[in-house]
Amino acid sequence: MELEFCRRKSLFRVIDIDRNNVIESPPDLANIITNQQVYGDEDLQFSPSMSSSPHINTTMLTLMPPPSPESPWTLSPLQIPSPSLLYHCIASLYRREGSISSIAVSKQQGLVFTGSESTRIRVWKQPDYIECGCLKATAGEIRSIAAHGNMLFTAHKDHKIRMWNFSVTDHNFKAKKVSSLPKRSSFPLFSRFTNTKQQHKDCISCLAYYQTDGLLYTGSHDRTVKAWRLSNNQCVDSFVAHEDNLNAMVVNQDDGCVFTCSSDGSVKIWRRVFRENSHTLTMTLKSQFPNSNYPVNAIALNTSSNSCFLYSGSSDGTINFWEKEKLTHRFNHGGFLQGHHFSVLCLVAVEKLIFSGSEDTTIRVWRREEGGCFHECLAVLEGHRGPVRCLAACLEIDKVVKGFLVYSASLDQTFKVWRVKISPEQEMGFGCYVDPRSH
Repeated sequence: MELEFCRRKSLFRVIDIDRNNVIESPPDLANIITNQQVYGDEDLQFSPSMSSSPHINTTMLTLMPPPSPESPWTLSPLQIPSPSLLYHCIASLYRREGSISSIAVSKQQGLVFTGSESTRIRVWKQPDYIECGCLKATAGEIRSIAAHGNMLFTAHKDHKIRMWNFSVTDHNFKAKKVSSLPKRSSFPLFSRFTNTKQQHKDCISCLAYYQTDGLLYTGSHDRTVKAWRLSNNQCVDSFVAHEDNLNAMVVNQDDGCVFTCSSDGSVKIWRRVFRENSHTLTMTLKSQFPNSNYPVNAIALNTSSNSCFLYSGSSDGTINFWEKEKLTHRFNHGGFLQGHHFSVLCLVAVEKLIFSGSEDTTIRVWRREEGGCFHECLAVLEGHRGPVRCLAACLEIDKVVKGFLVYSASLDQTFKVWRVKISPEQEMGFGCYVDPRSH
């Protein structure tokens, strides 16, 4: 199916806002008790559980789903599966805290973190996804979050990064803020100078952690990328990466290459100079779609022992992908994935699957054929009533089939958990594949 895109084609142009519309909660959803603990920015403190009050009346977009009366959770019915894929939404959360801007998963601890326009980072425990804790910062809304091991990194409205140490014992979540970046100077008279030199000048839109060297990368709308060494909490490099806002960033854990994308329509690859902290540009990638220079909103890296693929999602609804050559290490354009009707806002790659969230309110599940560039759209996950802003996914091993847990958040202020399972035939590579370049 071929799609035609207009430069300013946007879902927001077809949303009808009725500010006088009042939505009431449905009266018959079951109550689920949550054990909520709140951890402050400066001190550790506990607060009692706050349950959702019944029959909340509020003014909101007509797209917005109603909140549940007793609990934020509602279980959705099983979707009709495709022949090659079993999928359904196992939980859905709604809270009146503004849209969720970022999701991070700690697979080792079995936790999911969500950051929103409020000052709270909420913590959900697998497999029941009951809220088990909450981190509260005094610096305003959370723009981006990332998790590694027992560390959580959060970027805030004040253009700073907070680092948290967390643990889970006997279903009890504990957390404490350990540092801020840039850290405060030991000399108060010089603190302002230190922060001005190292701090971002605009919103921090993305975070990426490189485990080998203990480096945290931050990308901002001020068009710069900064590298922070966590052993001493120092900014070791800062460079202008793009001509417009940075929207997403990812690090290849195999070689340390940093991939950035921007509203200037490009994807860039950066490599650290040997035995130095500075970074140099190695490649600039742009969409090969005819007459296209749309903003790139998201990127994802899919690596294995045999291949390395880079995906980018653009505002025209297309997903470009590049394959890395084994000899030259250059990324060659492999084709397009088409299907979304509006902007692609988020991407995540796990194993052979790529998940894409779009302004058209849907999530598409793509599968790449092993050893080739052929891709197939296995399913379209529908359930959100607003643009899908952020995604996260992780592998879920089953005795019979391989499964994935997918976490999505939308501007409709809902957070959903999906279970996706591939049939043994599809896992073996059988099925009808679609060459994206043939569209």
